[in-house]
Amino acid sequence: MTNQFSGALTSPRQAPPSPLVREGKALHALATFFLSVLFLVLPALAARAMEIQSVTSSKDVTAWLVEDYSVPVVAVRFVFGGGSTQDPVGKEGLANLMTGLFDEGAGPLDSEAFQIKLDDAGAEMSFDETRDGIYGSMRMLAEQRDEAFDLLRLAVNEPRFDQAPIDRIRAQVLSGIIANENDPDTVAQNRWARAVYGDHPYSRSDQGTRQSIAAVTQADLEALHKAVFARGGLHVAVVGAIDPETLKKKLDMVFGDLPRDQALAPVADIEPKLAQHIEVNYDLPQTSLQLAWPGVKRKATDFFPAVLMNEILGGGTFTSRLFQEVREKRGLAYSVNSSLVNQDHANALIVTTGTRSDRAAETLAIVRDVAKRLAEDGPTEAELAATKKYLIGAYAISNLDSSSSIAATLVELQIDDLGIDYMQRRAGYINAVTIDQVKAAAKKLLTAEPTIMVVGPPLAGAGKG
Repeated sequence: MTNQFSGALTSPRQAPPSPLVREGKALHALATFFLSVLFLVLPALAARAMEIQSVTSSKDVTAWLVEDYSVPVVAVRFVFGGGSTQDPVGKEGLANLMTGLFDEGAGPLDSEAFQIKLDDAGAEMSFDETRDGIYGSMRMLAEQRDEAFDLLRLAVNEPRFDQAPIDRIRAQVLSGIIANENDPDTVAQNRWARAVYGDHPYSRSDQGTRQSIAAVTQADLEALHKAVFARGGLHVAVVGAIDPETLKKKLDMVFGDLPRDQALAPVADIEPKLAQHIEVNYDLPQTSLQLAWPGVKRKATDFFPAVLMNEILGGGTFTSRLFQEVREKRGLAYSVNSSLVNQDHANALIVTTGTRSDRAAETLAIVRDVAKRLAEDGPTEAELAATKKYLIGAYAISNLDSSSSIAATLVELQIDDLGIDYMQRRAGYINAVTIDQVKAAAKKLLTAEPTIMVVGPPLAGAGKG
């Protein structure tokens, strides 16, 4: 059971000592050299080595397959559209609870028997939810794939939702909810979601509350499973030692008897509410900062210009403007990052960092100034060229380094409807972006007044919202 990003604070709470910053420069230069070499070599190798096949079974279940016999392992990743947005009002946490129960008994096997069979098959199975989907994964030995796929079939089609496992997993979830009531970051995350998303389903905690999780019944679990688990909302990817004809039979066995159509409650698109100042006050030595600007839709024509702009702003590299100004020059934080967050119904550009509480106002002013200057002046040609090279090279390292990560990447490409040949086209999209397009993206997104959240002691000189 996992929760999708909902504005959770990810910055560390310790500000770096200045000697670490000085040592880091030499290490960063060395790391950058080796990474640049890898980035030149790996994308070409990955593109040549990986052939993606579209496999459709007799019952019209489609999967993207990458055959790989280098190790006798098969990795399966799939998703059903839906997720925690489908939790009924008053039953928040339903989807999260459900994902903890698929390996707790299915078909004729109770919880203990199912776990024993799973161990005997040498397979690993997991389910998790996000706001927009219910994900499943299985990793199995090729020689025991028949036993593993049969267990997956039972979990997908015939989860038992027995009362004893429901009560046990519910107690685990409830324990986490109670513990998080006193956790500053969790309290802040929930406050952020309500402020940014109002009464939209995205504003709700995926885990639910004490009251809502207590209200979930076996009938609720069965109803959500029936509504979500249907072929019409399914995307599947398989990587490993299995051929297309065998996979077709397994797809029919696992997914072929599911209903054709989902029965999902409609979820509206929403624009995050900006121009807010949120303070979550705790007496802490470190302050966490989070800012939100408008985002860009995945299918928008200016998506790649926005991606390049975000990477230059603070996309996680040692050369980003935020990293240079906040960490390298001033030693105010271990990390400072920006990211484009794309969800089915909302998009945003998020910046997070953490610093000493007595320098929080200074750090916030620097972050805002860096964003303002990028919006006004745009990047340099050198920045854009270096960022293009990095983004093209980093893709293989970040997304194609194992069978499980390849399968996960292929599922996301299907969700975004990018096409089976997207990896071959991606570099072309990036290289085609002009500096004027990046400047336009920066101006469009970063001139808005952001929503700002401060977690720590009251921020001197700032009004509360």
